[in-house]
Amino acid sequence: MSDFYENAKCILGEANIRKNVPLSTMTTFRVGGMADYVACPENAGQISALIKLCHDNEIPFFVLGNGSNILASDDGYRGVIIYVLSGMNQITIDGTTVKAQAGAQLIKVAHETAKNGLTGLEFASGIPGTIGGAVYMNAGAYGGEMKDVVRSVTAMDYDGNVYQLSCDEMNFSYRHSAVQDRKLIVLSAEFELQTGQQDEIDLKISELAKARSSKQPLEYPSAGSTFKRPEGYFAGKLISDAGLKGFSIGGAQVSEKHSGFVINKGGATADDIMKLICHVQDEVDRQFGVMLETEVKTLGEF
Repeated sequence: MSDFYENAKCILGEANIRKNVPLSTMTTFRVGGMADYVACPENAGQISALIKLCHDNEIPFFVLGNGSNILASDDGYRGVIIYVLSGMNQITIDGTTVKAQAGAQLIKVAHETAKNGLTGLEFASGIPGTIGGAVYMNAGAYGGEMKDVVRSVTAMDYDGNVYQLSCDEMNFSYRHSAVQDRKLIVLSAEFELQTGQQDEIDLKISELAKARSSKQPLEYPSAGSTFKRPEGYFAGKLISDAGLKGFSIGGAQVSEKHSGFVINKGGATADDIMKLICHVQDEVDRQFGVMLETEVKTLGEF
């Protein structure tokens, strides 16, 4: 492992590879143990070289962005977190075409495009993920999804091959994209927006911010909507109807403001959150015959 660390420093620079980093600082649930290594690449070449180094040393790796859809294990992660964030966060705007690297914050991209009089990304103005994670999951809110605005995606496979996928080739569907199926790493995305009226764009963003604040438990750490929307139902209503609003295990709670959110009420562990998620799934299945699938992804052993 010491050879790995020295070689990783040669690839990334000493400042961009760290040992024993708490995952709680990199996930919005604010839980998780230590990751053995956290690597912060600044370009596609570094990602490719780092993955090869991991393969050569038989070290697992996990690509992480803002950690806004991740439940990290209390035991941490025995491997390398490839942290695609501030090192790859450039945003360029040319007319109605916007290109953003995978580490760019989706909220920032939405607000930057709005300031330039472009409409289409207002729905994303409160989603706390990165472009990479948003494209990977086809993130959406308030009637909009990434598939509505993506023109193309540049992604890399684990052998370092780079692909450019059109919106059609991305095979977007509800919380799904082709990069999931093909195990690709998103490097950047290009969006096609439209010119809009500045006052209308600003008003829409303001209205969505008020809606989020009034309906979502933004004051507590969470990973957003915990469960996918089951066909023909709303997850939050099923959970509420099951009598689980406000139900807690340890420091984890089903939000009293929005039952579709599991929150870290204070001092929660990943184990508390996982037990609560499983309890909610079991109860909703028992009472209504609907098995809720999680939107949240796990990192590490549970």
